[in-house]
Amino acid sequence: MVAETKLYDALSIKPEATQDEIKKAYRKAALKYHPDKNKDKPDAGEKFKEVSQAYEILSDPEKRKVYDQYGLEFLLRGGAEAPPQGGAGPGGMPFEGMPGGFGMGGMPGGGRTFHFSTSGGGGGFNFSNPESIFETFFKQGGAGMGDDDDVFAQFGGGRGGRSSRGYRESNGHRRRREPTPEPTIVERPLPVTLEELYKGARKKMRIKRKTFDPSTGKRNVEEKTLDMEVKPGWKAGTKIKFKGVGDQEEGGTQDMHFIISEKPHSMFKREDDNLRATVELDLKEALTGWSRTIGTIDGKQVPVSGGGPTQPGHVIPFPSLGMPKSKKPAERGDMLVEVKVKFPTSLTSAQKSKLKEIL
Repeated sequence: MVAETKLYDALSIKPEATQDEIKKAYRKAALKYHPDKNKDKPDAGEKFKEVSQAYEILSDPEKRKVYDQYGLEFLLRGGAEAPPQGGAGPGGMPFEGMPGGFGMGGMPGGGRTFHFSTSGGGGGFNFSNPESIFETFFKQGGAGMGDDDDVFAQFGGGRGGRSSRGYRESNGHRRRREPTPEPTIVERPLPVTLEELYKGARKKMRIKRKTFDPSTGKRNVEEKTLDMEVKPGWKAGTKIKFKGVGDQEEGGTQDMHFIISEKPHSMFKREDDNLRATVELDLKEALTGWSRTIGTIDGKQVPVSGGGPTQPGHVIPFPSLGMPKSKKPAERGDMLVEVKVKFPTSLTSAQKSKLKEIL
């Protein structure tokens, strides 16, 4: 549980949001509230500043960890005790009457002249210029949305060529935020058949990935084919992991995880290493006897029968005819044949009388 959710609320995300979700939320909000698109809405500039500041903290795992544990006020003070209300005495921190954004307590109106410190000593975290955060974000890929080359054309002429619209840090210089140290992980489903999970299979997946050329500052799209081995006995939820094959982003190159999902089977339902099949009997068969032939997952035909009476839900096990055990492929689970009895929907008076005589 986090200490507070102000920054997450600013981006309309949950505290458990991934880095990829944080980037996408900031991208959407920053484009919506950018002052150049809202010249007739003065409040939009303040909102733009808030979402930029929220992104700056939440996109940095170290700062996000401190924020989650102790809250924004603690982060801004660098772990120091709260200053007296209304000003800066000896060792205090002035924040009254400064420009907007997130103030002390997370509400608009409090400025700051602090520098981030994890030691808990004097000085806290100093937000970057919102325009600098915005420009850096899109220069480095903008969450990989693919149309970033056109973004700055909408906001005053050219990539990296904007003015700062009057926003300045305390030292009068613009500062670029440090890149996120860890790349994001992209997860994709990998649907496979029960037969493929029984025998094992090789799958090829063609992906498109976005790359960044630092010499030109442009993003390119390239195709790549990934070769995956599905081993016998794997279950739904098993991950096949590829490192550094996804989009290039500010923290590095994305890892990709493909998650096994089982396609529905016409006959079997998997239960761990066992396979359950169902045979349907009418009432006459259930009472007097029945016989069927069941196809196994490996293509064999197995006879199954009952002399009657057979109870609904009765299960007949066939050992070692189920799925391979992933850690011991030579061993298999069981095939379970469950009986389902179909009762008649109506009986005549004569039929009821005969059944009463018999039963």
